[in-house]
Amino acid sequence: MKLIKSMPSTQILALKKIFIVLGILIIQSNLNAEEVKEVGKFKDWTTLISNSDGQKICFAQSKPVLQSPKSSEREARLFVTFRPQDKVSDEISITAGYEFNTSNTISAKTGKKKYKFDIQQNSFAWIADGKIEKRMIKSMKKGSRIMVIGYNKQNSQTIDHYSLMGFTKAYNAAKKNCT
Repeated sequence: MKLIKSMPSTQILALKKIFIVLGILIIQSNLNAEEVKEVGKFKDWTTLISNSDGQKICFAQSKPVLQSPKSSEREARLFVTFRPQDKVSDEISITAGYEFNTSNTISAKTGKKKYKFDIQQNSFAWIADGKIEKRMIKSMKKGSRIMVIGYNKQNSQTIDHYSLMGFTKAYNAAKKNCT
C-alpha cells in the first residue's frame, strides 16, 4: 500500500489500465471457453448465444455510444437475456464497468420513461419486476437512445448513453434462439 501511495499519478493510472486490460482478457477467455457464438450484428446491438454445461443463454447486448465522465474508460454494457432452462426471459441487466454504490439508485431513461434497477450486486444491476422489464423493452423498441445513470463507490455519477439502433432485431434474434 505504501508503494502505491509513493508512486506518481501517471504510474498509478498506467497500473489501472493494465488491470483493466487483464480483466477484459480474463473475461474474454472465460467466454471463449463457454462457447459464445455471435448470432448477428444489428447496427449498435449484437446477439450472442452461450452454451455452458448444457445451459443455453441468449442475449442482446450493446456498448455505450457516449460515456460521462469521458476521463474514465469503462467496459459498460446493457443486456437483455433469455435463459430457457431457468424460465427467464426479457431479463434486463447492466454493468457500468465498476462496482456500484448500493446507497444510490441506478436508473435508465428513454424519452419520458424512467426505470429503476432494484437489484445491485458488485458491478451488475437488474430490474426485479418482470412487468417493468417488458415495459422497458417496449420503450426501447420505440426509442432511439437510452441513458443509464449509476454511481461508483466514491459516489461519483456516471452516465452511459446507448443507441437503440438495431435493438429490435437483436432482441428478436435472441428471443427466437432461446424460445
